[in-house]
This record gives sequence, structure tokens and C-alpha cells, in this order.
Amino acid sequence: MKFTKMHGCGNDYVYVNLFEEKIDDFCDTAIKVSDRHFGIGSDGLICIAPSEVADVRMIMYNLDGSEGEMCGNGIRCVAKYSYDHGLVDKDIITVETKAGIKTLELNVENGKVSTVKVNMGAPIMEPEKIPVVSDKSEVISEPITVNGKEYKFTAVSMGNPHSVIFVDETKDLPLAEMGPYFENHEFFPARVNTEFIQVLSRNEINMRVWERGSGETLACGTGACASVVACVKNGLTDNKVTVHLLGGDLVIEYNEEENTVYMTGPATESFSGVWEG
Repeated sequence: MKFTKMHGCGNDYVYVNLFEEKIDDFCDTAIKVSDRHFGIGSDGLICIAPSEVADVRMIMYNLDGSEGEMCGNGIRCVAKYSYDHGLVDKDIITVETKAGIKTLELNVENGKVSTVKVNMGAPIMEPEKIPVVSDKSEVISEPITVNGKEYKFTAVSMGNPHSVIFVDETKDLPLAEMGPYFENHEFFPARVNTEFIQVLSRNEINMRVWERGSGETLACGTGACASVVACVKNGLTDNKVTVHLLGGDLVIEYNEEENTVYMTGPATESFSGVWEG
């Protein structure tokens, strides 16, 4: 199977072009290729497939074999692959995902895509749609007890569920210990991605993330979007914020008038090869 390894701010996936290749079992393939010792090594598998409603379709699986609805860093790489490898020939494209059709603006330099701006759509705040167990109309700065300690969280969906926690600092958080308790908390019937946010200024935050099905990753695009929405809802930042992730920076803009979130960031192709797994 031919593949291409790509990443957005270090959030790396194995990309497979289903215009040319065929995968019979996405779950099994994702688990095998993601293994960093016996496979290629990645946070999961993303396939680029034909679409009847958009320019291309994104199919995304986490490293544990679970299917994901949306991936902000992944969709930028889908756009780069599609342009750089000739699947599309325009700088504004649409990508079909399980979270809907997304529109992307490509910044092309010397014939290759360098950065991508994604219209991520409206944040979902209704608890039943996230989903999160709550009788409130929105879950903003609500208490949650995790492994015997109380936190306050804001729940947002950007196509997949996020729980945003504000902390004094992110550097020394033991996410490997904390993460599974948040991911599998009873408040979240579909599990949850958890972002730990340190607010640096009105336009700058630090973020670490524990992703459901993948553990801690170097970056999470939908998580960065959800975090900025949570910051704005809690009155902590302005609407345009630079999010510092372990793997790089994303610029997130939450346009409240349009009720739309825009994400701008890099997309990088690392290498291509053939997997014999």
C-alpha cells in the first residue's frame, strides 16, 4: 500500500490516496500503521477518497482503530496532498468529513501548499449535541470531579467533543495519568478530547491536549478551535488568538457575528513509501 506521512504542527498521520489504493478494513489498518515500533508510526490513519458532494472526502481513524468525525490538523494536510498531488487544481476547495463539508483556502508557494485556512463552521454548545451530560443550555465553567479532584470545564464540539480546562500552567501537567480519567468520565457518553489551557494574554494561549483514542498529541486543530471558543465564552481572550501547541502554532479566529471559527496553520509532507504490513 502506497502511503504518505504528513503532519500539521506535529500531529502526524499516515495518508492513503483511495483514488489509487484500496483498504478493506480501516480499523485494523489504522492500528497497524500507527504503531511506532512495528508500523509506520502516527496518531492515526487518514484516507483521501472521491466525494459526490465535495472536491474530496476525508476518512479518519485514530491509532486505537476508532473512527473520528473531524481532524483540524489532518484536514489541512488533506488539502495540501490533494493540491500537491494533482487531485485538485484550485486554491479554494471543499472537503467532505463526518462533521460536514468544510471549505479551505490554500496558500500556495512555488507550486506547493504551505499553509491552509479552514472554515471550521459553527461551534456546537448544546450539551445533547456535544454530547455531555447536563441540564444547562450551555456548559460553561461548570464543576467536574476527576479522580477525586475538582476542576471547571467548558464543553464545546467542533464536530467532535471537547472539554476545555483552564490551568495555571501546562508544562508540568502529568497528562499520561490525568488524560484517561477525563476521556472516560461519565459526563461524556462518547468519550471526550480534553484541552488544558494556560492563558498568556488576550491574544495568546498555551495548550496541551489529551485526545480520545490517541492519548497526548503534539497538536489538535479542533481542540485549538474549541479552546478559543471557550476562552471567549469565559471572557478570557479576544476573538483572534495564537495557540501555542507542543508541535507549533495555530491562529484561531472566532467570528461571533458569523458564529464561525477559522483556523490557519501549516501542513507538511514528511515522506512517502510503500507499506507491506
